[in-house]
Amino acid sequence: MRGAVAHHGGRAAEAQVEAHYLRAGRTLVARRWRGRSGEIDLIFRDGAALVFVEVKSAQSHAIAAERLAARQIRRICTAASEFVAGEPGGQDSEMRFDVALLDRVGRVAVIENAIGP
Repeated sequence: MRGAVAHHGGRAAEAQVEAHYLRAGRTLVARRWRGRSGEIDLIFRDGAALVFVEVKSAQSHAIAAERLAARQIRRICTAASEFVAGEPGGQDSEMRFDVALLDRVGRVAVIENAIGP
C-alpha cells in the first residue's frame, strides 16, 4: 500500500512541476524517460537547451532537497548523457539540470543548474 501511495504522490508532484514549466514557456520533451542507467523525471526544451528535471516532494522544500542523494545525481547525469546521444548535437548539446522541490501545500521551487555532470 505504501508503495502505491508513493507512486501516485510522485506522479502528482511531477504533474504539478510539469505545469509549472509549461506555464513558463518550456516545451515538454519526455516524462519519466528511462535509459539503461536510470530514469529522468521530466525533460524540457528551453529554447535550444535541454532541461533535465529531478522532482522531489516532502513536507517542506528543505526536506525535499535533502532527499537528493549523490548516487541519484550520478544516475541522472549518466541517463542525461544517454539521452543527448540521440540529439543532433550529441554530448555538445546545451543542457542544464534542475531540481524541482514541492512542499506539502503544493508550492513549487525550482533550483536551476542545481547539479552537473
